[in-house]
Amino acid sequence: MPQKTLADTLADRESIYVNCGHPICAKSTKLDIQALIERLGPHHGSMHWDLVGLFACSTCKAAGRDRRPVFFTCIPDYEGLNRARNLDWKPTFRRSDEPPA
Repeated sequence: MPQKTLADTLADRESIYVNCGHPICAKSTKLDIQALIERLGPHHGSMHWDLVGLFACSTCKAAGRDRRPVFFTCIPDYEGLNRARNLDWKPTFRRSDEPPA
């Protein structure tokens, strides 16, 4: 069973980018997680080894370059994490010359 599934990635609102490993190209594309779920199913893994065989760089293929492995960048939903973390936070407004309450 995969450590993390596509459904988990979608639920966590993470973004995944696939990056070409060829130094001349280094093209990067954001993946559509919902489209991957529709194609592969929600229980398909979303870790590197679950996805690496599915992708190749079309730009390098069109240019006749040798195929290099792709790699992935996962970006968490920082806004959602900060929103959840700051849910109880309430600012205190006092002047610097006032004694603490």
